[in-house]
Amino acid sequence: MRLFGALYARVLVWARAPRAVPYLCGLSFVEAFIFPIMPEVMLAPMMLGKRHKAFFYANISLLFSLLGSLVGYALGHWAYEAVKPLFSLHMQEIITAWVENLRTDMNQHWLAMLGALVLAALQPVIPMKFVTWAAGIVGVPLLPFLACVAIGRGKRVWLLALLIRLFGERAERILHRHIEWIGWAALAVLGVLLAWWLWPR
Repeated sequence: MRLFGALYARVLVWARAPRAVPYLCGLSFVEAFIFPIMPEVMLAPMMLGKRHKAFFYANISLLFSLLGSLVGYALGHWAYEAVKPLFSLHMQEIITAWVENLRTDMNQHWLAMLGALVLAALQPVIPMKFVTWAAGIVGVPLLPFLACVAIGRGKRVWLLALLIRLFGERAERILHRHIEWIGWAALAVLGVLLAWWLWPR
């Protein structure tokens, strides 16, 4: 938390501000493609302050995360196409071959690709922006991409809302205590799934 301590503190201030909901919308939107702080940092204190609105806050955050994911997807696609001509012809061939191989694997093992996207959106270790940009570069079909992000990110915010509705501040402490283990476990599953996906057949 040292690296982003100031940003973390600022987000906590936003969570207690009168305009907390617009701030949450903005944070959820930009976090999907550029901002380094997860919306859950704002969501938890907002939900604790008004536990009866926990799922409302979760759904608002999810909606704007999906909108931000579209921006990240577009940036991944257009930035890749814009930057590619800056490389040498040899490097362009290497990059193009790598992306095409990923696209071929995606088409051949699309169920594994969808599962990997859901897990990537679910766990907190891989920043959301990496998922959205990479999907845009590779060209994951848009509707399945949005569905996977909605399932993965939705499980995160809905679980937080459910725990806070049931257990209040104790739930927040439990999540903060075990979030690293949860993230690494999800990342391990994601690694196994990706290895199976890319394993030559």
